[in-house]
Formats: sequence, C-alpha cells, structure tokens
Amino acid sequence: MAAEDEALVGGMVNAGAVVRRGELVERPAPRNAPALHAHLRALRARGFDAAPVPVGLTADGREQLTFLPGDVALPPFPDWAMTRSALASVGSLLRRLHDAGAAATVGPRADWSPELADPEGGPMVCHNDVCPENVVFRDGRAAALIDFDMAAPGRAVWDVAMTARYWVPMLDPGSAATLYPAGLDAVARLRILADGYGLAATDRAGLPGVIEQATEVCRAFVARRVADGNPAYLQALAERGGWERWDRVQAWLADHRTAFTTALLS
Repeated sequence: MAAEDEALVGGMVNAGAVVRRGELVERPAPRNAPALHAHLRALRARGFDAAPVPVGLTADGREQLTFLPGDVALPPFPDWAMTRSALASVGSLLRRLHDAGAAATVGPRADWSPELADPEGGPMVCHNDVCPENVVFRDGRAAALIDFDMAAPGRAVWDVAMTARYWVPMLDPGSAATLYPAGLDAVARLRILADGYGLAATDRAGLPGVIEQATEVCRAFVARRVADGNPAYLQALAERGGWERWDRVQAWLADHRTAFTTALLS
C-alpha cells in the first residue's frame, strides 16, 4: 500500500483489501464486474446519484470506483445509526434505488452473484446486502449505497426483507445485543422501514414470510463459508453464538410473524 493510500475498514468479504486513493476507491473486482459496472452506469443515467460510479479495472484484477464521502456505521453499531429517522431514511434510499433500477435491463442470471439472490428471481436488480457497513450517511440520513457485489435479479420485497434483517434488526433480543444498541423495538421498526420505503399493502402482508426465507438464505451463505474454512466467518460464528443462535433467530421470527404482520398492516 502506498503512503498516500487510506485503508477503508468494514465488511468481511473484502476486509483489509479496500483502499481510498484521493477521489477513488480501489478494491478487489468481483468476477461479474462488467455486469455490475454496466448496472451502476445505468442507475446514474436514470438519475440515481447515490451509488459509486465505475472508473475502470486494473491489470491486477481490482476495480476503481468513485469515493462517496460520509459516515458509515461499523459494529458494534452506534446509536446515531439506529434512530428511527435513520431507519426511515434507509427505506427511502432503497426505494430510490429500486425506482431508478426498475427500467434497467436485467442480464442473464449467470452475470450475477447467486450468493444472496432471491430464490424466486424477479424483474429488477436487488442490492441484497444493504447492511449498515454498506450505507453512507450524511447529516444523520442515509445518502448512498456501496458494495453492490451481491446484486442479483429479484423481487423488490426481497431487498426490503434483506435490508430489514440488518436494520430493524430481525433478531431475537439476545442475538441483537451482540452488535446493536439495547431497547430496539423490532415490531415498530419493521413498520418504520416499510413506511420509509413506501411498501405496498400486498407486499406488507408477505414481508414477514420473505424475511424468514431471506434468513434461511443467509444461513446457507454463512454455512458455505464456514465449510470452506473462511477464518472471518468461523470467528464470527463462534463469537455470536454458533448455529444455536441461528436456530434461536429463526424460531423467534416464526413466533413473531403475526405481530409483525399486524403492525405492517395496521
């Protein structure tokens, strides 16, 4: 790393491999970088200015993107990132992304990451990884999204469900306490996210079930990396309660499905 480079922290997949060089960010290029770069350019052409602009690919397999200034919440997540107004702004930003991307051409599924993709597919490209580390805040509001590596075609409600997992969060209180401030009301916060997004009534009714489906996909994602011996995922699994935690979360979601649905539709 050159002396003028600034290492950017956060995330697990590219931890330690992302640097800022002036107004550019350089990071490992995903295998489907051409498809992702085309999508990001299409979003910008449709007026969505809240995502990085691709600059190019280097000879050693890295990608260059424009740097987006602002604040990013890192675990354990600070109080300022978990306010109700911050949550509503995340929903609003996700809706802006979807509105801009609704008319974009969706390429063949082979061009997209299957890792966190909607199993049912869909007509639009979802981000699929709107976790706190991938949202840039300015003045207390979600202003931009980064790290589109997991993007893939899916349903809009799938992206809302994946976002809810991280931002409500959709975790039992014991699991949430590991990374989140105490006292977050998951039932009320799911409604705030849905309202911020402007989620339609038909999707609200099905959202709790889609969140359960998304949780299963995320568990399989972690299981694959643990099976491959990925040290970051092995450590995180051990520190956060192992597979018993995943069992507890999934049971908690099922037990609270009616409460979530009632709050969403009230």
